[in-house]
Amino acid sequence: MQSDHELAAELATQSGQQLLALRAGDREPGELRKAGDRSSHEFLSAGLARFRPGDCVLSEEGRDDPARLAAGRVWIVDPLDGTREYGEPGRTDWAVHVALWEHGELTAGAVALPARDQVLSTAQPPRRRWPEPGPGVGGQPLRIVMSRTRAPAFLAPLAAQLGATLVPLGSAGAKAAAVILGEADAYLHDGGQYEWDSAAPVAVAQAAGLHACRLDGSKLAYNQASPWQPDILICPEALTDLLLAAVSDVRPPATE
Repeated sequence: MQSDHELAAELATQSGQQLLALRAGDREPGELRKAGDRSSHEFLSAGLARFRPGDCVLSEEGRDDPARLAAGRVWIVDPLDGTREYGEPGRTDWAVHVALWEHGELTAGAVALPARDQVLSTAQPPRRRWPEPGPGVGGQPLRIVMSRTRAPAFLAPLAAQLGATLVPLGSAGAKAAAVILGEADAYLHDGGQYEWDSAAPVAVAQAAGLHACRLDGSKLAYNQASPWQPDILICPEALTDLLLAAVSDVRPPATE
């Protein structure tokens, strides 16, 4: 039987291939986005029902079954992360996320980047040597990936304080992948997202040796009653304290 790592990678890969074929048609962008969300959700749901019939599933496009809260194994999937970018010709920053949560921890995951012909997974996590921080990583300015449509206002003063470069991207999976692959040094987001946005990226990032946490330094939690997550940081361990301190300096205090 396939391991959970292999299954996550295979399902994400195959769903991504179907999304590419769908995108190659002549659908209007709005129709394409809806068709992509629906077809990928149906494919992933069917695959998990076939190969892991006893597990629960939390999907962005599916009905939330409260039974998952008492389950020991829950697959957390985003059938099409970066739906906006998927509908824009030529953009590659969209993804398919498949992750497994077991008894309080993310244990397997895959992020497919179909338009880049890449799949990052816990089956074979990318490993690289993370340099110690200087003015940036390796003496270069820090590169921080952020949302291209919902960037936190405090990122501009944070970048100025650190001498960092801000890089806008679409999908959370694409942003995490940029850090995993060494194309950026950190992914920072505030203003909220959902468990399916980050579960697979975090699973792969952690397997690759990166650190992932909330912007107050606390642990990210999954399979919660509400799948809403306020914020996230993914970066090399050596940059964590530097970035959290900078966030604390420039981030407005939370309001009730």
